[in-house]
Amino acid sequence: MLPLSNVKILDISQIMAGPYCTMVLGDLGAEVIKVEKANGGDDSRQMGPYVNGESTCFFQINRNKKSISLNLKDERARDVFYRLALDADVIVENYRPGVTQSLQIDYETIRALNPGIIYCSISGYGQTGPSRNKGGFDLVAQGMSGLMSMTGEPGKRPLKTGIAVYDIGAGLTAIYSILAAYIHKQGTGEGQHIDIAITECGLPWFAWEAAAYFAEGTVPQPTGSRHRISAPYQAVKARDGYLMLGCANQRTWERLCRDVIAREDLLGDERFVTNSDRARNVEALEEILEAILSQQPMAHWLGLCETAGVPAGPINDFAQAMHDEHYLERGMVQEVSHPVIGNMKTIGFPAKFSRTPSRIRRPAPLFAEHTDEVLHEIGMTGEDISRLRSEGCIR
Repeated sequence: MLPLSNVKILDISQIMAGPYCTMVLGDLGAEVIKVEKANGGDDSRQMGPYVNGESTCFFQINRNKKSISLNLKDERARDVFYRLALDADVIVENYRPGVTQSLQIDYETIRALNPGIIYCSISGYGQTGPSRNKGGFDLVAQGMSGLMSMTGEPGKRPLKTGIAVYDIGAGLTAIYSILAAYIHKQGTGEGQHIDIAITECGLPWFAWEAAAYFAEGTVPQPTGSRHRISAPYQAVKARDGYLMLGCANQRTWERLCRDVIAREDLLGDERFVTNSDRARNVEALEEILEAILSQQPMAHWLGLCETAGVPAGPINDFAQAMHDEHYLERGMVQEVSHPVIGNMKTIGFPAKFSRTPSRIRRPAPLFAEHTDEVLHEIGMTGEDISRLRSEGCIR
């Protein structure tokens, strides 16, 4: 039995933040019913690449879910949604603020039917505030929050991160918030509304940056691969490419000098005595290190670092990461059989539970694949379902 086997979720979100949240909850055992719009379903179904006409973007983020399709602009379809909501523990939505009210599926409406409902709204700027009605996207959030101003090389144009870090961050924030609300509900019976803003979810991650700004007014600037307060903690170039070197404290710095690069004299260099000294003189330090490292290939230095206990690692591309023996041994690449796509690999589970390990119980659903099954479960007859389908209320 999985940890969330008794939890039922209605997912009326799409694209990434909400679907990532509900996928992880589904991985943990929740029953997730994905309610898709009648005109094409989740917009990520129209995002390539495709295999046999099915979107692999949708496939990667919607496993362990059932799919139904309701035209929520139709009163009869909303009645079906209300019947599903009566038995649900959680609803996740990511409409722009105000849309759920216009559709009459907002928190207050659902709470009147099911007072214990945990209703999680994910939007660009949240349900309140002067920007609440703006459309919010991951890249906009990266710019607004200050992240892009500190990403990239000094003096160059701002850079985004390599992945949609705030969309995933909003999904993660929603996950732990829903679980906290569910624990509260178990003790009190009370549901509640959770308001998640994509543009806010990453701000608490700026711990070191906040420490410098609120203490001294220091505004963080881009530093490339270098760390702001530790050195050498960055990418450095060996003979055949770059590796990451992580000397975040005095002990590992001393091991690097003595046991890896055989330059114990650097320990007495006044420019490099403390971590703060090394950070202030990082350009000079980098020049010295790369002059040494350029004499041997990456594999040579990584081997010495491992023996000496100095944190270091390769800079893989994604293909190399997906073939890394460590990730493979720990099940971070899994294969799923899909009825249309066939066998397709996907990312595994980063949390390893000793008693209730996550598992892929079903692949991402076909569009509206489970409509009849789910509606039968709430007592609707085949005749009821056929009539709703013929009238355009469901797909």
